[in-house]
Amino acid sequence: MAVVGAGSAGFSAAITAAELGARVALIGHGTIGGTCVNVGCVPSKTLIRAAEAVHGGTAARRFPGLRGSVQLDDWSALAASKDALVGELRQKKYVDLLPAYAGVSYIEGKVRFAGSELLVDDAPIQVSKVILAMGARAAVPPIPGLDNVPYLTSTSALALERLPKSLLVIGGGVIGVELGQMFARLGVAVTICCRSRLLPELDPELSVALQSYLEAEGIRVCAGIGYQRIDQTDGGGVLTCEALSCNGDGHCDTVASTQTISAEKVLIATGRRPNSDGLGLEERGIALDTRGGITVDNYLETTVPGIYAAGDVTGRDQFVYMAAYGAKLAARNAVTGNQHQYDNSAMPAVVFTDPQVASVGLTETAARVQGLEVKTSLLPLDAVPRALAARDTRGVIKLVADKASDRLLGGQIMAPEGADAIQTLVLAIQHGMTAADLGATIFPYLTTVEGLKLAAQTFDKDVAKLSCCAG
Repeated sequence: MAVVGAGSAGFSAAITAAELGARVALIGHGTIGGTCVNVGCVPSKTLIRAAEAVHGGTAARRFPGLRGSVQLDDWSALAASKDALVGELRQKKYVDLLPAYAGVSYIEGKVRFAGSELLVDDAPIQVSKVILAMGARAAVPPIPGLDNVPYLTSTSALALERLPKSLLVIGGGVIGVELGQMFARLGVAVTICCRSRLLPELDPELSVALQSYLEAEGIRVCAGIGYQRIDQTDGGGVLTCEALSCNGDGHCDTVASTQTISAEKVLIATGRRPNSDGLGLEERGIALDTRGGITVDNYLETTVPGIYAAGDVTGRDQFVYMAAYGAKLAARNAVTGNQHQYDNSAMPAVVFTDPQVASVGLTETAARVQGLEVKTSLLPLDAVPRALAARDTRGVIKLVADKASDRLLGGQIMAPEGADAIQTLVLAIQHGMTAADLGATIFPYLTTVEGLKLAAQTFDKDVAKLSCCAG
């Protein structure tokens, strides 16, 4: 078997196949380890935590009698510690693992298909099965003038040698809001611009709340705008844009005159594009979707029998844990036959802003698009005792349930500790619990996750009228 790509998906596939007795050629090109450990999850989350520490000094004033501050003293030292962590994890979790699997041979080289042959640096390699796991890269939007602007991507932004005075973030998705808040807390004047709203995959209530919290920290948010052009000046980049009003079918009309937004640096954070080009995939008969993602069935098999794909290169569920999960299934199916189906119905997703935003299952919007009759509960965080004790009531919890059966379909948690609380809802949905079941479950008092119990009870009662731990 050949596994193309040596990131989290590639290693997961190679290890799984080797454990099943296959001989595996793990083929990498560039830095081993892929996006997450090198330029994504690991470096961004350690810097986000550092920025939270800086913010925490001032935020401590929410407690009467406390006052303090924490400042960024040396960006170079902080960046160096980030790089050291990346190097350590890359060595331990990738490089050092290879000798432990005798069935895996690592090959460095460029891969492409030529007819039915798989070539590595133009030399054919004989394999019976192939798993494609090449990952993705930053997507660049077609904004006029952008080719002439030395913009940043998430990769280069995390590798800056010095912090700019101001930063324009184009894109209000996960990367845009996470890095935008991080840089703002480290002293950069940040503006976030997006065509629709922040985190558009979530329900509007959470987008509106997150925007208000970011703006309270001094971040300028320009949502619902169209990008006319961007230009480079002596002082940095200048974006010319216009306010838009868009309806459900994607048609947008201009509702305000143009404005310009200037910043020393420009960060493009408009999503990720699968690394599916330049390999001769379509010539081999491997179908791609309109965004370049490799088309796969429920068994992760492409349109060519015996060739599978997993991870970000498929263009869906672009989370490192879903890449590893999908790759493991692809390897099992490639070795033992198609028996294991990909299931993302209870997939957790986390945005590491502060407050964190975590979700699982269907949003209200998605459920109604599917024609489901649903009911929802919306619980502000000031109804959760943990938030009151922490003097931090930023956030909201929303649950979505089937109206007839009461079965939980999805939920979203916005809370400072929302990332750790979401897994309880994952298990509830995975095991078919109803809202009543969740509301009757025993939760520990003064925890964020107790908010799920209160949100479930909110479907049919006013929790403000309950005593502590009642119900």
